[in-house]
Amino acid sequence: MEAVQFLIDVFVHLDKHLDTVIGNYGAWTYPILFVIIFAETGFVFTPFLPGDSLLFASGALAARGLLNVWLVFVLLGGAAILGDTVNYWIGKYLGDYILKRHSRWIKKKHLDQTHAFFEKYGGKTIIIARFVPIVRTFAPFVAGLGAMTYSKFLAYNVIGGVGWVVLCLGAGYFFGNLQVVKDHFSLVIMAIVLISIMPAILGYISTRAQARRGAAPAPEEPRA
Repeated sequence: MEAVQFLIDVFVHLDKHLDTVIGNYGAWTYPILFVIIFAETGFVFTPFLPGDSLLFASGALAARGLLNVWLVFVLLGGAAILGDTVNYWIGKYLGDYILKRHSRWIKKKHLDQTHAFFEKYGGKTIIIARFVPIVRTFAPFVAGLGAMTYSKFLAYNVIGGVGWVVLCLGAGYFFGNLQVVKDHFSLVIMAIVLISIMPAILGYISTRAQARRGAAPAPEEPRA
């Protein structure tokens, strides 16, 4: 049982265990990374998987020579684009069914956050959401559920996926091995997670505040 719990912890928090995984599994680390980034972007049920922090950790370890940075870039860029594509088609063909039959597995606040992003940024949400955990997972699903054409979605998907991987992977590659970062690597990973989810938290608070204002009763007309 403890072994199973450890494997689950490694899978969900691979960003913190990546160096151990590389030491134990070598080249198998690449498909493991691919699967996690694909799942994090491809399924509305797995927004809890690491994204930004895993890319940062991968870049940092690539700079130490433990991973091939170009192979990581190609694999994880492909995983990000393919994941969003699958998520889009799931939303298009199964979105209504999932929301009706399996809504307990999808938090309404996450959908509300994503809808708020689309209302504010339109199609560019697919790019912007790449840098916002949770919204990143729900954006392609909502795009497929809505009226966005696949050709338009694909353009935003490729730009956002490549940009996300380049920035997060590059940040880890160039800054992840600074001594202060190496000495406090776990804290840095936690900070990246907290910073990256902050826009989603602020967006949710803003959406709730707007909903409360909209639900407030109208003032009574003054009597003659």
